[in-house]
Amino acid sequence: MTVLARFADSVDWLNERIGRTVSWLVLVMALVTFSVAILRYVFSIGFVWMQESYVWLHAIVFMSGAAYTLLHDAHVRVDVIYRPFEERYKAWVDLLGGLLLLLPVIIAAGWVSFPYVLSSWDRLETSREAGGLPALFLLKSFLLIFCATVGLQGLSLAARSLIVLMARSDQGHKA
Repeated sequence: MTVLARFADSVDWLNERIGRTVSWLVLVMALVTFSVAILRYVFSIGFVWMQESYVWLHAIVFMSGAAYTLLHDAHVRVDVIYRPFEERYKAWVDLLGGLLLLLPVIIAAGWVSFPYVLSSWDRLETSREAGGLPALFLLKSFLLIFCATVGLQGLSLAARSLIVLMARSDQGHKA
């Protein structure tokens, strides 16, 4: 197994575990949302922390699950220019798309997010709402987790594309 394949397998394994674990938060989010609605509309009771919690859960699921979505090729793509083509063409699209589009955007997002998250940690930022959730700085940290996991998954996608392209070119030289 090549270094590229081992790297891609490790990243894929990590994002598979993160995605499967975080997927349980969707159930928690649905239950919290249901509870908020029942408490508010049946009993006229509301808790700010509870309302914030399902928004936070949604953010965590989205940011933590993005790499899992990329791993399983479930992200948005223009399939008209991708699906009908052969594996080598798809490998080129994935390689160039990952290196020229995905990674620069992720690096820029991480670059912009880092001072924002650091500032939040410096202040140990909490919710602005009275009765809101503490530790907003932890939620903001998921911006960097998003950048790291999606960036790694983009590199894994590029590595797998290179493996396909190298295997095809090696076969051509052997003939």
